Amino acid sequence: MTTETETDVFEEHRPVLLGVAYRMLGRVADAEDVVQEAWLRWSGADRSEVREPRAYLVRVTTRLAIDRLRQVKARGETYIGPWLPEPYVTDFGDTVQDTAERAVLADSVSLAVLVVLESLSPLERAVFVLREAFGYPYAEIAAMLERGEAAVRQLAGRARKHVDERRPRYEVDPVQRRDLTERFLAAAAGGDLEGLMSLLAPDVRLVGDSGGKAKAPLRVLETADKVGRFLVGAARKGDVPDVSFHFLEVNGGPALLIRSGDKPDSVFQLDVLDGRIQAVYIVRNPDKLRSLATV
Repeated sequence: MTTETETDVFEEHRPVLLGVAYRMLGRVADAEDVVQEAWLRWSGADRSEVREPRAYLVRVTTRLAIDRLRQVKARGETYIGPWLPEPYVTDFGDTVQDTAERAVLADSVSLAVLVVLESLSPLERAVFVLREAFGYPYAEIAAMLERGEAAVRQLAGRARKHVDERRPRYEVDPVQRRDLTERFLAAAAGGDLEGLMSLLAPDVRLVGDSGGKAKAPLRVLETADKVGRFLVGAARKGDVPDVSFHFLEVNGGPALLIRSGDKPDSVFQLDVLDGRIQAVYIVRNPDKLRSLATV
């Protein structure tokens, strides 16, 4: 039987395990499944062979996430329209005091970075997450993945180069992003095209993820004129009944949750640079909003 102490140890490390699994998979439900499987491995482990519980649990979780990611890639699933990660509530609160550490964690879980991570191999993604997000030494990562340290360093170098070349530039200042999100909501909901255009960068992009299960653009929209007119037009149609707006922190930054009655309808998040909105992300796929039903 599992003792209370064993349960307490696992629960102490659960946030880290979920953070690793989500960054690996970009899906909350899959990450929770992986963590549950890690719990089963932990509860049946031979304690005499576990010197460092955290290292053991991260190793098990990482390997399970790699296996799950390989299965997904092997299935070659097709997705209707642009793909975005499932919104993940990340209220760091008082758990991360260091500003630099908070910025790293926020960046590593951002929608923009997770989209880029989708193009990495499972091993590259694991190394990148463990090294860049959680700061594990190469030697520990090599032991977790049962690879040589030199090979792990090569994987890390390739992954970092790939991400740096493809990730968009943006600012992680939560105060500025929250302010622009509030102004964005006021202008879009009020049908103020001129006010909205003043907030958008000329080359702003709008990425809408519906999975073909809700109304959203099936292609990425580009330029302030197209994005602004789309948003104002959508607001004027009023397709969401009994609408309400709620601010929360997802994927390391402020976001806007739109509800239709008591059901989550969509999540909006903005990337900001030099005081202008560089990207608008909209998640409307109902399958990706289930975890927000009780938020």
